[in-house]
Amino acid sequence: MKVEFYGHVRQYNNIKKEIDDVMQQVLLSGQYVNGPMLKQFEKELAAYTGHKHAIGVGNGTDAIWLTLMALGIGPGDEVITHPNTFFATAEAAWIAGCSVVFVDCDPKTRCIDPKKIEAAITPKTKAIIPVHLYGQCADMPAIWKIAEKHGLKVIEDNAQGIDAHGDTFKQGDRSAAVTTSFIIQKNLGCFGDGGAIYTNDPAIDAKVRKLRSHGSTQRDHHSYGFNSRLDDLQAGVLSVKLRHLKSYSDARIKWAARYTAALKGCKAVTLPTAVPGYRHVWHLYILEVKDASKRNSMVEFLNKNGVDAKTHYSIAIHKQEGYPWGKQARIVGSVAEAEKNAAV
Repeated sequence: MKVEFYGHVRQYNNIKKEIDDVMQQVLLSGQYVNGPMLKQFEKELAAYTGHKHAIGVGNGTDAIWLTLMALGIGPGDEVITHPNTFFATAEAAWIAGCSVVFVDCDPKTRCIDPKKIEAAITPKTKAIIPVHLYGQCADMPAIWKIAEKHGLKVIEDNAQGIDAHGDTFKQGDRSAAVTTSFIIQKNLGCFGDGGAIYTNDPAIDAKVRKLRSHGSTQRDHHSYGFNSRLDDLQAGVLSVKLRHLKSYSDARIKWAARYTAALKGCKAVTLPTAVPGYRHVWHLYILEVKDASKRNSMVEFLNKNGVDAKTHYSIAIHKQEGYPWGKQARIVGSVAEAEKNAAV
């Protein structure tokens, strides 16, 4: 038996007629950029997430920096996040011209540790970017409390956690915006790359719509902007998959529970933490090897036995060669847990 890391082709074959039909619909419409299918998907995504607005963009990285720019956050401003995430979380802030401030993660969930945030706040701090890591929400009530106390914006990086929620909260309840990625590997993935922002703020909606399309919402009327649009073919694929997202998430939760039950007696690894009451949608099922020196041999063993296992974020952002690549960055306090997360 071969356990693949991704099942893209199998997923496509399961809903092939729906996907093929919607792609034919887009192709025959002759409108492939900023067309009716994108508008349809944006409405569907906003409704699904419970937000007033959803804006499709080129990818999840663009979603973050376009939101920062729409909020007027840029050069001279600081953004707080943590270093055990995909590089793009920090990269997006650097693209917007911000200084990135890293704090440690929670030792169990590996999401940003709210207890570490306040020590990193300065007069230059403008935003916090928590990452819903591996499919589980960060402790948003604690983060919102800090942000409201200090007058900061919160932008949720939801590239791994679409369809997740907390015990008493939903994503975006008290945040400026939620950003997500639709690259094929994600729980809701298109056939290439894409991203979106969802928000209840009409100003963010209006500003991002201009920024994503050369500063224009009307032909031959431009201001400074960029080219970052989710094309209609990808929007059509996502529209179909969105209908199945809840069942996909439910299946992930079911299989994660089976993994946990089967591995509970294993002494060599630490099993992932699922916060009680949270809807953890398991973008990844992460095992931490208790003896870090045996991690690579564990991966090799699994691969040889048909399980396509991989290491994930195995070098924390601040430990990667060339850091910080001529950009502004600082670390506040120990980030030992983030470094452990990368090592095990």
